[in-house]
Amino acid sequence: MKLSLSVRVAEEFRDKRQVNMSLEELAKLAAANGYHALCMRASQLGTHTSLDVVREKSGQFGAQGLEVSMVTGDFPIPENSEEGPQALRNITPYLDLAAALGADLLRIAMKKEEDIEWAQRAADEAAERNMRLAHQCHTLSLFEEVDKSLDVLQRVGRDNFGIIYEPANLDLCGQDYGPETIKRLVPHTFNVYLQNHLLKDDGDSMCNTWVRGEVRFDQIPMWSGQGLDFATIMATLEEIGYDGYVTIHQASAQLGTQAAVEESGRYLRSLATFEGSKKSS
Repeated sequence: MKLSLSVRVAEEFRDKRQVNMSLEELAKLAAANGYHALCMRASQLGTHTSLDVVREKSGQFGAQGLEVSMVTGDFPIPENSEEGPQALRNITPYLDLAAALGADLLRIAMKKEEDIEWAQRAADEAAERNMRLAHQCHTLSLFEEVDKSLDVLQRVGRDNFGIIYEPANLDLCGQDYGPETIKRLVPHTFNVYLQNHLLKDDGDSMCNTWVRGEVRFDQIPMWSGQGLDFATIMATLEEIGYDGYVTIHQASAQLGTQAAVEESGRYLRSLATFEGSKKSS
């Protein structure tokens, strides 16, 4: 496995367009803490950015040995708005962005039945450029529930179309996120996203779901010892031989971005072996 850092860690939780750290600063911090890649989002570089600027920035963090694990090319996709699936209708600029960043994986969004056909078309165009598309396990999408996710993957029916395993969103939707689910999803898993929360009836944060309605929770650090069972998650990923990226995806501005980057990386390395490093104790 390889360790990836999402630029989400420098975004505000409720405003994915607001950042508290420049890309240059974040890249230096990631490289200094042994990450292999950045997971790029529109808060730093997106389809609204000129490709010349994208290539320049890519060269800067590439010189530090960082790759780009995945690209989320606009704001509606991570905001999970009704406009999120529109990228599927014109995937070309998103593929251009990924190419400029040297990445082969794009995150997309799907909410309605009609999005399946557009996903097929977008996946076919991506395949012509040796690129892949993936949808995150996410609330208010066609990928809220494990069974329905597998059904949509089968109906899209493209080898270069897969899923981003994300246990926190599965937990919000009342889904099993443990070993059985990981093994069911692994033939289709192109990326792993990790963030943490603690479900509480009086939690400070709220998320709407189709399957459970309103769900409340507290945002907590990955290394807190509460919330999701990361030890089992990482042990299962090692057991099945998953060799892709594991991406720290938690909005950490409220925790302090630098501390979150350092401590999250340290914590995951205490649970599993990543490329170029040994499991710590």
